[in-house]
Amino acid sequence: MTARCAIVAAAMLLGCSCKAFVLPPAGWQKTAHNNVLQNSLDDGDRISSQLQRTINTLVTAAALFTTALTSPVNIHVNTNEPAITIEKSQAYALNENQLFISDVWFKVTTQYFDQSFNGLGESGWRAKEKEAFQAVEDTGPDDDELVVDAIKTMLSALGDPYTRFLPKEKYEVLTAYATGGTGKAGIGVQLLEDPRTKNVVVMATTNSGPAASAGVHLGDVILKINGEDMTGASAEVVAAKCRGEQGQKVDIAFLRKDENGNAGTEYLKSITRAQVKVNPIQTQMFTTESGKRVGLLKVPSFSTETVKEMVNGLRTISDDGKLDAIAIDIRGNVGGYMPAGVEAANLFLPARAHIIAEVDKSGAIKGYDADGIGAETSTPLYLLVDGRTASAAEIFAGALQDNQRAVVVGSKTFGKGRIQNVQPLENGSGLAITRARYITPKGRDLHGVGIIPNKETSQCESADSARTCLSNIV
Repeated sequence: MTARCAIVAAAMLLGCSCKAFVLPPAGWQKTAHNNVLQNSLDDGDRISSQLQRTINTLVTAAALFTTALTSPVNIHVNTNEPAITIEKSQAYALNENQLFISDVWFKVTTQYFDQSFNGLGESGWRAKEKEAFQAVEDTGPDDDELVVDAIKTMLSALGDPYTRFLPKEKYEVLTAYATGGTGKAGIGVQLLEDPRTKNVVVMATTNSGPAASAGVHLGDVILKINGEDMTGASAEVVAAKCRGEQGQKVDIAFLRKDENGNAGTEYLKSITRAQVKVNPIQTQMFTTESGKRVGLLKVPSFSTETVKEMVNGLRTISDDGKLDAIAIDIRGNVGGYMPAGVEAANLFLPARAHIIAEVDKSGAIKGYDADGIGAETSTPLYLLVDGRTASAAEIFAGALQDNQRAVVVGSKTFGKGRIQNVQPLENGSGLAITRARYITPKGRDLHGVGIIPNKETSQCESADSARTCLSNIV
């Protein structure tokens, strides 16, 4: 905003009448008073002291008006006193850290699906922003930790673990996970934090990737990386420490449990980092005890590459000869890129079948229906799930179950029925905001509930083969 515009705006704010306006010469003495601006300005030496006081008032108000653009300022004009009074708590310019918090607060405010803000209301949610401002009022550019703590405290008031601040490393992990890449070179593993032990466990390894080639197995626990203890570290932190420059070695200490799940053998591997895909789909053929030939697709996560890989996988198993059934293993699949779950369901449903409906902050419903183009709608279909099947994987499973297109086998799924926007912030970090909830074709909200399999079985744990899961079923 220019100085002229700011002063004119201030004049409007103060209720002044301004038919013609000329800026005063530089170097004028100014005093504060609220008065009416004259239509024209005479020579400087003949300007009345009253007009000088008026100019001063407008310039002062212009500065305050400009400040109000970045911080709410309550201005009171007292006609009985010569000065403008301002609430002290808000009469200051925001520092860089406060501006950063303001940006986070604004993004959440305009996108969050619950416009009651967890019952706080607009004023209560605004108060959380002010509290965060106060927490970083005296901070500088080196106080990142205090700023992050203030943001986390502010967001925690929403009571939503999925609306969260993402440090740079975590943001890079999530965006790489959604796009099917790793960003930096890695070792080719999918990691998950065990909620019981808080250990980070290898959930899957990439075929022919560095970890698989080194003999790392599903279920192995990561204990140390380059000698640094990983006890208490999140899966994102461990994943970030596994990544680095292509060709560099990383020394990782693992714990391999015995067949009964008890603590077994610790071992150390020196693994060379390489560029790998984190979530390729694996295919396999097997014959059940009843003699049925089953084509298996193992889908460890949903990314922008998933549907293309599923199509290729379906072609692979179809080319292997007679096919009595298709099994899709989404055990341990914690989701990822939500649209991929919708598009994957589209591969198996007839035209106009409902897949999912989003419900946004205003209550508006947006439905997603199948187009039926090239869909595989006839071969018997089985989905293998467990307690770690979540988010986009539940969208996929819920759509096929509600449309009676697939038989769901295993144990109850995780139950994440919320959809997030993940977006970058200016310093390289990120922000995840819950923007909507979703319901299945039959109107089920799976959040906190999960999907109950059509065939519940204790023979379909993560270490059990797909053949074991489908024993006595196919």
